[in-house]
Amino acid sequence: MKRSNPIRQLQKNLEELKLDAILISHRPNIFYLTGFTGSSAALLVFRHSAVFLTDGRYTEQAAREVKDVRIRWARDGLMPEAASVASKHGARRVAFESRHITHDMYLWLRRALRSKSQLVPCIDWVEELRAVKTSEEVAKIRASLRTVMAAFEETLPVVRPGIRERDLSAELEYRMKRHGAQKVSFDLIVASGPRSALPHGIASERRVRRNEFLVFDLGAILRGYSSDFTRTVYVGRPSARAREIYKTVAESQASAIAGIGAGVPAAQIDYLARNVIERKGYGRNFVHSTGHGIGVEVHEAPLIGTRSTAILRAGQVITVEPGIYIPHFGGVRIEDIVVVGDRGCHNLTETTREFITL
Repeated sequence: MKRSNPIRQLQKNLEELKLDAILISHRPNIFYLTGFTGSSAALLVFRHSAVFLTDGRYTEQAAREVKDVRIRWARDGLMPEAASVASKHGARRVAFESRHITHDMYLWLRRALRSKSQLVPCIDWVEELRAVKTSEEVAKIRASLRTVMAAFEETLPVVRPGIRERDLSAELEYRMKRHGAQKVSFDLIVASGPRSALPHGIASERRVRRNEFLVFDLGAILRGYSSDFTRTVYVGRPSARAREIYKTVAESQASAIAGIGAGVPAAQIDYLARNVIERKGYGRNFVHSTGHGIGVEVHEAPLIGTRSTAILRAGQVITVEPGIYIPHFGGVRIEDIVVVGDRGCHNLTETTREFITL
């Protein structure tokens, strides 16, 4: 799938809403629009031009990464420079990313622009563009995911009773980076035994024991794009109850994936996953949404949840990750990344979904 220039799309929005400029301050959005990977930048998009702002630390990096946009060095700070550039362009109505700007920054901009300009909040303009991926973006997500899957499979032989969750987390991060990952996309989740009932059980000092669940939830960033992957294994010989819980989650995920396609309400996918778990009597133990979009950030639009109003579109990349969490016993989550197609979807996750016992 190809996409027209995203900056031009923003300019069309400005024209339609009779706005003169938009100030982009959210770093993931700046990366998406310009390719800049540094930590200090802003982007002013006008109806017929755009100006990229950064400071002297990134002179060479910006020149290398930012193409087709005029670069300006902010010697006295990004916001003062942004206000100065907007004023020089005669911008009277300036939009800003209201989800990503602090109240102090808003007040500073309002003072800097004085009464000559009006600040207009906008929500998710760039995020809406990011929601549908190009084939190149899908390839980057797949490559990121493969570093995670490889690290997971290489780490399984290390799992044994007595090993600390944090040691497994360190092993996974090391192996992801050996396979090319720039960094992790979130704090890795390695949760064993009763802690596996914590959906966000970040690795702790706890030592893995025999005859319990062990949840791995991993993500990496490669070439600016994120991945997200979860598998639950069992250390020892699983009980009938443990097998039933795992089977229920696997069936829930399969049901949701089978229902994915362009034009399908995201809430319907959540229902398909949740219905399987509820029919088995574990409804109250499924405590989060079924999934989310993924791309430049690990959590993007659309939300795959009960209250979601999104309609799936071809080219969106989403996770499908139902789970069952039983306090004092343990939990199971299985997570794949899929690409929404006109009919059905394509699963990027190649690791088995069979119940792995160690």
